[in-house]
This record gives sequence, structure tokens and C-alpha cells, in this order.
Amino acid sequence: MRQRFLSFARIAMIVSAASVLQLNTQAQGAPGSATFASSNDLPGAQTALLPTLYPSSHASNLLLLRNGDLLCFWFSGSAEGQSGVGIVFSRLAKGSHTWSATHLIDRDPAMSYQNPVPFEAPDGVIWLLHTQQSAGKGQGDSQILKVLSRDGGQTWSKPEVLFAKAGAYDRQPIVIGDHREWILPIYYSTSAGITKGAQTNYSAVEVSRDSGKTWQETRVPGSEGLVQMNIVKLGRGKFVAFFRSRYADHIYRSTSKDGINWIAPQATVLPNNNASIQAYALQDGDIVMAFDNTHGPNPNKVPQTGPRVPLSLAISRDEGVNWNEVRDLEVPAPQAGADQATGAAVILLPKGQEYSYPSVLQLPDGKIMTTYTYRRQAIKAALVDEKWIGEGKTVGAYKPEKGQ
Repeated sequence: MRQRFLSFARIAMIVSAASVLQLNTQAQGAPGSATFASSNDLPGAQTALLPTLYPSSHASNLLLLRNGDLLCFWFSGSAEGQSGVGIVFSRLAKGSHTWSATHLIDRDPAMSYQNPVPFEAPDGVIWLLHTQQSAGKGQGDSQILKVLSRDGGQTWSKPEVLFAKAGAYDRQPIVIGDHREWILPIYYSTSAGITKGAQTNYSAVEVSRDSGKTWQETRVPGSEGLVQMNIVKLGRGKFVAFFRSRYADHIYRSTSKDGINWIAPQATVLPNNNASIQAYALQDGDIVMAFDNTHGPNPNKVPQTGPRVPLSLAISRDEGVNWNEVRDLEVPAPQAGADQATGAAVILLPKGQEYSYPSVLQLPDGKIMTTYTYRRQAIKAALVDEKWIGEGKTVGAYKPEKGQ
């Protein structure tokens, strides 16, 4: 399997025009595409494509409101990092099986917006945090903005700068601490991109004890090259966090007694490709993880990337130490081809096969909802039971051993 993923990393990239045409038809709102339906590719699952406004869609995040509505936010525009890329959202009303039309929240023609992070405060106000950066210049000057909605997402305030320090970035949700403090994981993108110089990136937590009026930052020790910290609260005095690795080696894990002060992260058995992950505490105490089950081609600890496929779900029953069940949501569809340099037969991964940046949570009825980037052209949603994950398998790099 390791050999197979190495070939993916260095092969030529091709794309099927027919498949792109079909995707474009779906992503632009083909009848029924936004309604959950049984999937031929995923027996036992239901899937839907959220309606789109612009050609490119990426980095979704879910928010389950107390009234039962489910909101999905993502950034959308011409392409990541380009001018005018804005923040959009769609709503799955309580009891509905169809996502609403997608609406624009926030956009600036001179800037590029990314990584929306929603939070419903105890007073019912929806906070939406997202980044802004100069268009076409990388992430080094990014800041984190906030916009608010006091009517359940019907209208939104104008954006305001929340964290002005250059390179500030968000991705994962706010967690409420044991003393009602708000704990926001952030990271600093101290390099222009996600590879060269990215070993200097690091994670921190911002803590507010006055409902978001003021914040205090605490750096996570040993987090150099580890970003997009995802905090999961397991109980009073028990927090666990998972990290994306700029080294595209493993998902990393840390623990804390208060959600603020953390031990240095350690590698888990799950691989990482230097792309986003998300974990969620289930009603039964287990943790579900959505991630790309692959890693980078270089075994050395250097900043790199790996293929963003397959996209998988995994279950841990011991607070994220072991992962006993893994099942794929999206798998690569390789095609036979020839190496351009040598002419030797190789496996080609068609261009555009990216299934990444998942958001995952459990609904009140126990179903697990996952949304993710579907080939950068749409956001796809999948709805499964927890047991469904244990009934399948993965083609990815990590496969649980029997009896683990």
C-alpha cells in the first residue's frame, strides 16, 4: 500500500472530460442533487450535493443549532486564495432532507476569505469566524474576522477583525470549557504556503472568559509544524485534541485537563497528508474521525503533501489512542497510463480527485453527518450510522489489525 501511494504522488495527472461535465451538471443544482438519497457507491449511506454559487468550493464546517436546523458554511469563489472568494452557507432545516439554496454571507473584492468556523453562543447569537488574506499573496498576512447573526443566520453583521496578528488562522470549532470559558483553537501560518517553511507554523488556543469580549492566548508546546488543532471535550477535566501535520506523516494527539494547557502532541496510528481532519465526541463516548487515509511520499520529517483521497471515517473507543474501525467515504478511481519520462506502465490518478477538509458531527437521532470538499467544485454531505463504519473497509494507508 505504501508503494501505491508513492506512485500517486509522482505520477502524471489526467482528467476525464465526461466525468467533469457530469459533476458540473450536479454541482450547479441538478434536480434532486441537494436532497439526501441512497447512494449506489456507498450502500447503506445517503448522500447529497449542496447547491453552489461559484465555480470553486472548499473547507466546509457544520453547526447544529439548538432549534434543530443544521447549517453548513464554506468558502467559495474562483479559486482558493484569489480575489473575491467569500463565505457562503446552506441550511438543512429540522426535519428536512433537502439543503436550501446557498447564500453569500461575506466577501471583499480585494481579499480572499477562507476557513469559516461557526459557533452558537449560549445567548443564541451565531458567531462566524473566518480568515482574510491579501489575494494572490499567500497566507502570511492573514487575520481572523468575525461576523454575527442574531436571527438564526437570516442576516449577518459586517465583518470585524478579531485577531489581527499576521498569519492567524482558524479551522476548528470553539469548545466550552468547564467554567463556561470559550476555547478557540487557532494556528499561525508563518509561511506563505503549506510546505516551504511550514515547519515554523504552530498552534495555540485563544480563551475568552467574558463571552468573546477579550481573549488570552496560550501556545501549545511542541506544536511546530502541527496545525488546525481540533479540540474534543470528553468530560469534566478531560480534553483531547488532534492536529494536522505539515509533515504529512500522522495525525497527532494531545491531552489537557482544562482545554487551555496542553502536553506536547504525539503521533497517532492514523496517517495525515497535510490536509484538514475533524473529530467529534459521539453520544456513546466514542470518537469519530473524518480524515484522508494517506500520507506524503517522503518518509523523512519534512514539510510535504500527500494525495487527498481516500476520504475515510474512523472510530476510537479509547479517547483517540486506538482506531479500531475505518471505512471509506470516497476512494480513488485510478486509470492505467504511461509514465511521461520512461513510458513505463503506471497508475494515473485523474486530476481533480480531491475529497478533503471534512466536517463531522452526530445528529440527535444518532446519525453521523459528514460534509467535505468534492473535487473543489461542490460540498458533498454523507449520512451514515455509527455501525456502518465498522461494517466496511478502507483502501487507505491505515488498516486496523483484527482484534485491535
